[in-house]
Amino acid sequence: MLRSLLSLTAASLLAQPIAFVDAWIVDGTGRPAYRGNVVLDGERIAAVGPEAAPPSGARVIQAAGKTVLPGLFDLHTHLSYSAVSRLSGDWPKNLAAYLYCGVTSVADFGAYPEQFEPMRKLLREGTVTGPRIHFAARVAPPYGHGMEGGRGDYFSYEVFSPADAPLVVAKLLEFRPDALKLFTDGWRYGYDEPMAGMRRDTIAALVTEARKHDLETLTHTVTVDGAKDAAAAGVDVIDHGLGDREADDELIRLLLDNQVTYAPTLAVYHPKGRDILDQTLDAILPLDSRELVRPPLRPPAPDAPLVGEYSDPDAPRARRWRNLMANNRKLHAAGVRFGTGTDAGVLNAWHGWSLLRELQLLVHGGLSPLDALVAATGASARALHVDGERGTLEAGKLADVLLVDGAPHERIEEIERIERVFLGGREIDRHALAGLMQRPGLTSLPADTPPALLDDFSEPGRKASMGTHWVNATDSGLESAELRFQDTWRSRGDRCLTILARMGSEQGSWAAAVLPLTPGQVAPADLSDYRSLRFDVRGDGEYELQIAQRRVRDGRYTPRPFTAEAKWRTVEMPIGRITDATALYFRIARGPGEEAWLELDNIELRK
Repeated sequence: MLRSLLSLTAASLLAQPIAFVDAWIVDGTGRPAYRGNVVLDGERIAAVGPEAAPPSGARVIQAAGKTVLPGLFDLHTHLSYSAVSRLSGDWPKNLAAYLYCGVTSVADFGAYPEQFEPMRKLLREGTVTGPRIHFAARVAPPYGHGMEGGRGDYFSYEVFSPADAPLVVAKLLEFRPDALKLFTDGWRYGYDEPMAGMRRDTIAALVTEARKHDLETLTHTVTVDGAKDAAAAGVDVIDHGLGDREADDELIRLLLDNQVTYAPTLAVYHPKGRDILDQTLDAILPLDSRELVRPPLRPPAPDAPLVGEYSDPDAPRARRWRNLMANNRKLHAAGVRFGTGTDAGVLNAWHGWSLLRELQLLVHGGLSPLDALVAATGASARALHVDGERGTLEAGKLADVLLVDGAPHERIEEIERIERVFLGGREIDRHALAGLMQRPGLTSLPADTPPALLDDFSEPGRKASMGTHWVNATDSGLESAELRFQDTWRSRGDRCLTILARMGSEQGSWAAAVLPLTPGQVAPADLSDYRSLRFDVRGDGEYELQIAQRRVRDGRYTPRPFTAEAKWRTVEMPIGRITDATALYFRIARGPGEEAWLELDNIELRK
């Protein structure tokens, strides 16, 4: 169990007050650092300041020459993604990396809605330990960024016009999201044709609906004009840097008037530094990731600059970086509120560590060290509307607290010298976290045994008899396959699933109707009690079943071919003793542009 591995401070110690004495205090409000004491009592902060005396019986931590500050925020993460291509994401290890690096609150854009509750459950029960998570449901326009990943309409919900906004938000409420991620901008950074963007009135309608249900709105916005639309619509956070050109006075006015937070995610864009193995990254880089990184990560030279230059100064990425830096300085000078995000989980944007690098890049881009720390604490908490509970060191707030051996408010690179991390008053065992991340393979999670009847389609809708939601998947890219499915009548009173697919324009195009075997495919499914899978099928040719497994890399599952004809037939195939299944993929592959159909009924596991 991860609960014992991570070894949070024992509950008996939680009852003992903790006092940091004679520390530098960076309280996250913007107030200059000052010397004093910080007292934690249970899960809350009891007192802060020069006069905050340690209570009788307190555990006293001498902190002269050290800094106490609030836990850090990352407003843009993909918790289930691996930062290394070809490697399955291990989200328990990724969560551990955040805590190791002092990131105690994150906004996640990488889970799809049915995954929210099973991930929350594992965190709530202590099976997995991680930061406080703000789960965001994704909303994108047709043919916009967010719709091209091959993961279907279950992953990013499609919205076309303002009239769609109430319908989309109503569908999402079933899954209790904390926020919405809006893909408002389709610019592809100058090296590919732009995708569709979201109209300003549509963004505004989504913001209005979100506020009715206390949901924050954070956006993928990467251009100046896109930022104007997002800011005018009143979003909470623009969660990427603006890289197409320099910001103008109109944008600055809109950002200030609407109190929009700007989180430029410089860590995912910067030209050098992602391949540097510093001490912190060395401690948390998972063993499996180390094996696949090419070229190998290397320690930096003593005089190496934090940020270099792209080799081709006229390349789209180089122009984007110059615009990002110029906009960082310009918006900060104008008084725009900054937050911190990283896009962690995208290639080479390492979980947890990227936020520490983000702070250094913000300072490189014009913020003072104190301003950067405020962006990562109090300002980001305000952007998520959780500033009443955390983000600053104030009496009564949650005791998410860091102790840093140094003065990062003066020398921002010292933020990497984290010595202690507290989450809700409990000290995190950082050594155990580092050990977890060096274990080979995916982190073990408790498996569930699914019921024998997976789906007989007796009820309308995408919810299977076993309780999970059918999802669709295709090959990736703009020219990918399309798949639609719905309940239809096999005969009077007997429903089945009808699947319609059209292949994309490239060879190798495919589409699949996917039945998760546990909610959101988060926990593995133990199928060892079953010997075979049986289902009724009707169709027009060759198909295959794939049983997805949690420990299989790159989706390389053993294909199990079957045929279907115009008349219904029953297929039964052995499945072996699989203990880590996640989903059944009913997969269709045809030639470019071809269409196909498939019908399914009475899907059950047999003993």
